Amino acid sequence: MAIEVDKQSHNHLEKGDYKPLPEELFIEESLIDGQGLFAAKEIAAETDLGITHYEVEKDAMSPKILIRTPLGGFINHSDTPNCVRVKSKPDGNIFSWTLKTTDKIEAGQELTLKYSMYRP
Repeated sequence: MAIEVDKQSHNHLEKGDYKPLPEELFIEESLIDGQGLFAAKEIAAETDLGITHYEVEKDAMSPKILIRTPLGGFINHSDTPNCVRVKSKPDGNIFSWTLKTTDKIEAGQELTLKYSMYRP
């Protein structure tokens, strides 16, 4: 079954409009595990870097669904993290989690979290 899309009713993205990561971050091989999230330039403490996860509650009887964004896909665990995840107030049945720095991050430094949503 084909799905028809009314192209005039949707916003049109130009090439380069979608940015999966903030411009101050990049992905590189990590000494912690696999690939990690690194600072391209100095980032101040208490900086909100964007949404890492969405949590959707379909209804009270269904399990919650956790959707990870590109920003949330590469941050590694540390027992001494330099970032925290902050849960938003719900928008209906959807919560979002944002990544916030707790310390000043130097250019080239890996960003880390203490995992709490699942075990590393």
